[in-house]
Amino acid sequence: MPFITIEQQTLHYQIHGTGFPIVLGHSYLWDSTMWAPQIEALSEHYQVIVPDLWGHGQSGPLPEGTQTLGDLATHVSALLDALDIKQCAVIGLSVGGMWGAELALREPERIKALIMMDTSLDAEPEASHTRYFQMLDAIGALGTIPAPMLDAILPLFFHAGSALDQEVHSRFRHELSRFSADQLRQSVVPLGRIVFGRPDTTSQLAGLNPATTLLMCGALDMARPPEETFRMAEIIGCKYVLIPEAGHISNLENPSFVTDTLLEWLQQNTPV
Repeated sequence: MPFITIEQQTLHYQIHGTGFPIVLGHSYLWDSTMWAPQIEALSEHYQVIVPDLWGHGQSGPLPEGTQTLGDLATHVSALLDALDIKQCAVIGLSVGGMWGAELALREPERIKALIMMDTSLDAEPEASHTRYFQMLDAIGALGTIPAPMLDAILPLFFHAGSALDQEVHSRFRHELSRFSADQLRQSVVPLGRIVFGRPDTTSQLAGLNPATTLLMCGALDMARPPEETFRMAEIIGCKYVLIPEAGHISNLENPSFVTDTLLEWLQQNTPV
């Protein structure tokens, strides 16, 4: 798999297929393999590029000085520069949607289409902000994610009664337990503080092109409830789609619905 050095750190990414480039941004605490069902389908028609977040998957530590979602967008822009990609579409879930929106606002000539899934550009609500920062402080102090905290984290990603194969739940829990102390302290915890400490930038979303922006959200998402998607769609003036029987990791909980929706929308909104 390919790697690139950005700000003295090594970023890992997957690249598959040929055609108009599509960049996929994954959720916090996951990695590029989260997109496996969509990579398989989209790469039959497009060139699919999927970076790992810093400290996740095979990527190296968060570059020193990274403090905002805008910095993450800058890193993806550097990847696109290195790959000589002049135009592309971005599909981002959760934090992937957050930096995706930043990138689309900065580089509208490059980002020709944007799909944000299960994400929000609003500030984190006070109750969850307090809870998440307490968890991050504990993880940083311990250098591990203890079992009781794993029990609390997993329900944030999957809706209750999810029919998703329990192997996916078990594998996700196992991967969380495998983060090293260095990964957690150098990347995962500071990234969490960036994500959950983000300012409210929803008003800036009015700068996106409503004709080439789509919002999607799991109908049962607890971490980023549909009401946040409704608010963003109203500001942008764009379409939105609720994903039935899906929580936060909607692309895995209802992969066929998500993949079909992405393919249809991309075919209508990207160059052939």
